Amino acid sequence: MSSIKFVLFSLTILICSSCSKETKSKYIVVKNSLTIERSFETIELTKEILNVNDLNNLAIKDVKSNEILITQLVDIDGDGNMDQLLFQPQLLPTSEKKYEVVIISETKKTKSEDLCYSRFVPERTDDYAWENNRVAFRTFGPKAQEMIENDVPGGTLSSGIDAWLKKVEYPIINKWYAKNDIRPGAYHEMSPEGLDNFHVGSSRGVGSTAVKKDADYYISKNYTNWKTITTGPIRTSFVLNYADWVANGQVISEKKNISLDYGSNLTKYEIEVKGTDVISAGLTLHENDGVITESVNKGWISYWEPHGDSELGTAIVATKGNMVASEYYVTPLQDRSNLYAQLKVTNNKVEYYSGYGWKESKQFPTKESWEKYLNEFSQKINAPLVVVIK
Repeated sequence: MSSIKFVLFSLTILICSSCSKETKSKYIVVKNSLTIERSFETIELTKEILNVNDLNNLAIKDVKSNEILITQLVDIDGDGNMDQLLFQPQLLPTSEKKYEVVIISETKKTKSEDLCYSRFVPERTDDYAWENNRVAFRTFGPKAQEMIENDVPGGTLSSGIDAWLKKVEYPIINKWYAKNDIRPGAYHEMSPEGLDNFHVGSSRGVGSTAVKKDADYYISKNYTNWKTITTGPIRTSFVLNYADWVANGQVISEKKNISLDYGSNLTKYEIEVKGTDVISAGLTLHENDGVITESVNKGWISYWEPHGDSELGTAIVATKGNMVASEYYVTPLQDRSNLYAQLKVTNNKVEYYSGYGWKESKQFPTKESWEKYLNEFSQKINAPLVVVIK
């Protein structure tokens, strides 16, 4: 029996494979070892794990209820062949559940709206934006950088992550950009769907990266190019590349593999980086009037702040042992004050999650409810679901 680690919802899944091509039926037993309910964690199945030649005609059935679950196929390398079959189980505390892999026609598959969505936005200079049913984000591209460098109005020089504060479960990215086309700045005003009143500037926003050398933090410029991998009912994922940048004489190379899964408030970042053994992910302090929680031993840091007429929590979460320190960094430089998590780089890679909870959305009415979510999220990524395929 071989073990393979997978991920979704930004949460890691352990899969044990013991099936053969001669097996007529394949069953999946999902086990939850924690004393909390498990949901919105995505299991990634591959042709190798299922020992099949094609994923297109497969579905996942709950054996007890006979229900066909929502699934999503993903072509990771863009060659036209599907590489992953995604689904999200739901489990009670310290329980297990059985599913069957079934062959099914496309017309009989359970349909769902593509709530996990991302795209390049050329009509707003060159933003790249992403969202799911709970949160939305964007960051900025080379044209926006060039405009600033050439003194052209309307540009943005930032590799920070901007939070779009939504309070509805349906997609808003296209709607908000469309109304901005009609009336520039419209999405900065409160609506029944939410607004963008989150200032990024050159800060790290919600979880972007920096490298600390001596006492200072150094940051990249805007992303240089992008590639969308997938959108769908369970996950959106994409890649952002950055030009090499210099941290006090040290050349840093960086590539961000980013994904956001259904039901999660936290985006997953898988960073490929060269030139440093430690990278920092930061949360902007804005007016520096919020409450900081540094829980490095549990693998997370959080900033809960007054925000407009409401309150907002931001956070960075990593598996235990990968967050080696944190720093409350305050400087007179505009937008450069951040709460930083120092993350260990292993084999030129680092992985973490970052996102927000907005009180106005009614998801997290208090700082305590936000931190309860972070504690449970931490437990889940450190005790992944066990999936046995027979």
